[in-house]
Amino acid sequence: MDGYWATALWSIAPTIVITVLFFWILRSVLRFDRVERRAYAKVEAEERMKRGLPPRGE
Repeated sequence: MDGYWATALWSIAPTIVITVLFFWILRSVLRFDRVERRAYAKVEAEERMKRGLPPRGE
């Protein structure tokens, strides 16, 4: 019976590892996008202020 559970664990382990890796990569991409958009909005607001334009509406 012990061999059965070891075999079951080894057969499901790659699926679990790939799933965790996929979600970690997806989370990183989404976080990077959010940070990038925030930085771009900050630069755009600074440039609009330099030109004397009103702030952009949300």
